[in-house]
Amino acid sequence: MNLTEVVELKEYIVDRIETDDEELDSFLFTLGCYAGEPITVIAHLKNGCTVAIKDARYNIDKELAMAIIVK
Repeated sequence: MNLTEVVELKEYIVDRIETDDEELDSFLFTLGCYAGEPITVIAHLKNGCTVAIKDARYNIDKELAMAIIVK
């Protein structure tokens, strides 16, 4: 499932990133968002969501949230 389908405030593990954009993959890697890392959705927003990765919070858009697959 992707981040738009998860329960808020529950920790998930990133399974994979489904995108063909290498720049986007690189950007997510710099945030600490890659396979095997924990991620928590703090809040679902109209156009995306707020996520906690490591010790930081980020607002990501819906397209990016749909590319992050968790288990």
